[in-house]
Amino acid sequence: MSTVRSSAAGATRLCPHCRAVILQSATSCPACKKHLRFEPGAAAQAAPSFSALKLEGALRHPNNGQSWEYSVLVTVRNDKGEEVSRQVVGVGALHPGEGRNFSFSVEVFKPGESKLSGT
Repeated sequence: MSTVRSSAAGATRLCPHCRAVILQSATSCPACKKHLRFEPGAAAQAAPSFSALKLEGALRHPNNGQSWEYSVLVTVRNDKGEEVSRQVVGVGALHPGEGRNFSFSVEVFKPGESKLSGT
């Protein structure tokens, strides 16, 4: 018998390990990658159904000049263009000669879909 609670799509909770806001249906935390549920098939359910978007980029400071500061900002908007969420997910500084690589992805999960069953 499964111990998974049924909930509305998009319902959230806090990860008990890192306190990140995650989907209630998640079997592992996308932030800290720790397992949240130990049940048959949980590892298969933890994988996203598909990745809707993936962006990667790099920033490199030239070897001269003053240090640069940066902020990584993520904004989510609905179909009407209204802001649903806005978060600064990281800040830092680049000193001459340093670089940073950034990646951003939107992973889509279909609750109840199991990779093992092929649905």
